[in-house]
Amino acid sequence: MNQILIDQDNALAVEALIGSATAALLKQQRADGHWVFELEADATIPAEYVLLVHYLAEQPDLELERKIGAYLRRIQAVHGGWPLYHGGAFDVSATVKAYFALKMIGDSPDAPHMARARAEILRRGGAGKTNVFTRLLLALYGETSWNNVPTVPVELILLPRWFPIHLSKMSYWARTVIVPLLVLAAKKPLARNPRGVHVGELFLPQVASKRAPHQSAAWSAFFGALDGLLKGFEPFWPKRLRSRAIDRCVAWTTERLNGEDGLGAIYPAMANSVMMYDAMGFAPDHPDRAVARRSIEKLLVVKDAEAYCQPCVSPVWDTALMCHALMEARTEAADAGVAQALEWLKDRQVLDVKGDWAEERPSVRPGGWAFQYNNAFYPDLDDTAVVVMALDRAKERAAPDADYTQAIARGREWVEGLQSRNGGWGAFDADNVYYYLNNIPFADHGALLDPPTDDVSGRCIGMLAQLGAGPDDRHMRAGVEFLRRSQLQDGSWFGRWGVNYIYGIWSALAGLNAAGIDPQEPMMRRAADWLVSIQNADGGWGEDCDSYRLDYDGYERAASAASQTAWALLGLMAAGQVDHPSVARGIRYLKATQRDDGLWPEETYTGGGFPRVFYLRYHGYAKFFPLWAVARFRNLKNGNSRRVAHGL
Repeated sequence: MNQILIDQDNALAVEALIGSATAALLKQQRADGHWVFELEADATIPAEYVLLVHYLAEQPDLELERKIGAYLRRIQAVHGGWPLYHGGAFDVSATVKAYFALKMIGDSPDAPHMARARAEILRRGGAGKTNVFTRLLLALYGETSWNNVPTVPVELILLPRWFPIHLSKMSYWARTVIVPLLVLAAKKPLARNPRGVHVGELFLPQVASKRAPHQSAAWSAFFGALDGLLKGFEPFWPKRLRSRAIDRCVAWTTERLNGEDGLGAIYPAMANSVMMYDAMGFAPDHPDRAVARRSIEKLLVVKDAEAYCQPCVSPVWDTALMCHALMEARTEAADAGVAQALEWLKDRQVLDVKGDWAEERPSVRPGGWAFQYNNAFYPDLDDTAVVVMALDRAKERAAPDADYTQAIARGREWVEGLQSRNGGWGAFDADNVYYYLNNIPFADHGALLDPPTDDVSGRCIGMLAQLGAGPDDRHMRAGVEFLRRSQLQDGSWFGRWGVNYIYGIWSALAGLNAAGIDPQEPMMRRAADWLVSIQNADGGWGEDCDSYRLDYDGYERAASAASQTAWALLGLMAAGQVDHPSVARGIRYLKATQRDDGLWPEETYTGGGFPRVFYLRYHGYAKFFPLWAVARFRNLKNGNSRRVAHGL
């Protein structure tokens, strides 16, 4: 069995796979050297886009609305509602937003697809059972009372940092969404809604749910009582204090507006910033409002028959990962594409802006990379580690005039500076571990924080090891111990930003392999054994987004996916198992499922946004990760090596 891919015929087949995938991906490189693939979420973002246009009473693009309607109808599930990911269960919040948007577009409530959705919404308690962000949208449209929305006073922006509830204690995405929302909650504007569309038929007499499943009864009782006090006191807030707080929110937002890339470079924050400027009386042609509004248009994906709005874009992430995959391919054309891409990446390092991360680490110099084209206030550790490793890997093959020394050094300095006290790394901030905040009524999504995670920590460990940090390096030692403690009993690691334990285990094993951890160590053996044990009969690996549920009790089999199969293979090879029969079977699966165009199909969502709330389909993952895994396999077999020389 181990010889399955060593004979000449199979070696040629592997080379053909690598060649066709490499050629297909190089064709998708942009003229300036970068790659960017579609980033698809669920129905909520395109639905919110439609509703934003009518909230502002803009002249709608009827053809665009028609295409968004076609998209929303296509992704409606057989259960009658809209799920959070392909094939997922009914989600009441996504379904209410999709129903509202389709009705706004002109779909009759009596149409079969609308009637099915409405029946399912009502069967599950009605629109009052939606999450906080959905109820906020409904309140802005006058569909529900602001009493059904948790009170978040705008004066929050004025509180000192030592106060238990403070913006700096929240994640970057929560911060950018909440600040303009504070103004909206204070002013309580009403959507213009020129078509006069309403969704009162979705409501039942029940009030909104008071506590999310992740929230403790004691904390919820405390914060619930506090919410009641705030609601009672709201009419009596000092007007001068409120005015000062509103002005501070507007100034905070404007400072971070980020041009046409938008506040935080994520749709919810961008949309809230536009509505905030509108509520403040800024005319549509006011420079700040106008640029905020244009940033949203750049998220649209418009095709011949359909259109949708992305939650954000991922060019730095896509380009950096593409570079690693192509460096495994080892062809002249691939090397040329990588060289151009690295120059593009180098120019996007943030060296002159101390973002919000500096609240916790004021003495650290900037030096990271963001996920999007521009997001200087919010670079992230994951992208930074992956870019630095790509720059470092390419040094020997770089053009004579390419010098990445300073970029690598500043990136490393920033990553080391943002290591949390427990040894791990979060995505955007250090020590963002104020877990009690996830119990406030506003945090029913359970994603208010950005604590250290296994996947990001594995990446940062891999970067440090690749740059020469040894076992005695304090950052390396603390990071490895973090992963040692966080490994689950079954041998896996949690994948915060990818679905899920397969992603986490690859990320951790890649870092630990680079750090020199012996494949025979129990930590490594247990991880490899877990991956082998969950391989599907077809040779691939798969995992469902349901693995994020709170009562998760071990792996549950799911259909194989190209990206997850590639992660499992990369993880096994990092654990020294390149000769294991499971690896050969996985390579066979990828060879058998490669399409004629050289790439792989994948409709499943394998990216994490917020566990249990928001998932992502990275359209690039099924394109470059399989190439990466198969090329890595070939290189290890040809080199008779059982270790990977770098941190990914």
